[in-house]
Amino acid sequence: MKSPRSRPSRRITIVDVARHAAVSTKTVSRVLNGEPHVTDAVRDRVREAVRVLDYHPNIMAQGLARQRSYLIGLVYENPSPSYGVDLQMGVLDRLRGERYRLVVLPVRSVNDHADEVVGLLRSAAIDGVVLAPPASDSRRILDELVGIGMPFARISPTQFDDIVPGVVVDDVVAAAEVAGAVLAQGHRRIGIIKGDPTHAASSARMTGYADAFAAAGARIDPTRVIDGLFTFDSGFAAARTLLDRPDRPTAILAQNDDMAVGALMAARELGIDVPRDLSIVGFDDSEIARITWPRITTMRQPVFDMAVSATSLLLDQLSGTPVPATIAHEHRLILRESIAPPPVAGG
Repeated sequence: MKSPRSRPSRRITIVDVARHAAVSTKTVSRVLNGEPHVTDAVRDRVREAVRVLDYHPNIMAQGLARQRSYLIGLVYENPSPSYGVDLQMGVLDRLRGERYRLVVLPVRSVNDHADEVVGLLRSAAIDGVVLAPPASDSRRILDELVGIGMPFARISPTQFDDIVPGVVVDDVVAAAEVAGAVLAQGHRRIGIIKGDPTHAASSARMTGYADAFAAAGARIDPTRVIDGLFTFDSGFAAARTLLDRPDRPTAILAQNDDMAVGALMAARELGIDVPRDLSIVGFDDSEIARITWPRITTMRQPVFDMAVSATSLLLDQLSGTPVPATIAHEHRLILRESIAPPPVAGG
């Protein structure tokens, strides 16, 4: 009986690849790094040697030689699990095939603990960082990154001036469209569940709601505006406050899907039928909006794609490639079963 094939007794090195391809180690390095001044024939020979020998470059050693860690950070503060997952998956998707690896740096409160975030970035030994809101608008963090010369890319920034680059969706226009869909059904007694007030998106979406109300000849009732935190629990609690009123709203605008589903659960607990007695809309088009019943009408914000774009901007900076100041992504209204005309004409 033949003994099973044993693994190689030592790690394959760049020297082995060079010998197999009959070139110098410097030439192998040039091919692996995509550098010019290598003929196609030699490039093919080196790549074939890498394949045959199953060679995997030692990223840590390469980083030490070039004073790089080949680590990219992602800083985010968002209590919505689906948002965080989409961010991470987008970054990882873009890094596939690159030598860089992801270091996730979640924080609880960027605005309250900006100095801690700065310390974390300084000690993390990363080459660059993707900043999600609200870190993408934190002047303390941005100034520190500029000061230490660390490349960065921002997702959904609202401040642009001289700080670049950023990946955006127009929150104002998007929020106006989703509110307009509710107003078009005839609703006028509308409750609003805001997001975390420390996130610029909350105020931007309120501006969009106000624009839609004004266009419809209506106004937002400030007594029907409740602060939330972009969480299911805060959406549930805010909806209970709104729905316990004798003049309860016929529709609720929630500034993200987690809060919208929280509102849906509150309505269900109170025996209020959605959408017959109450319409609910969200924002983001996260998975939770698609798996509840009724499914939630929402505004699709392509978080995954935005994370891919932000990572591309960061990689371009790290390679010395010029980058645009802003990349804009499209939003899209997703109409589902959670909205209908109000139970009484005129709302």
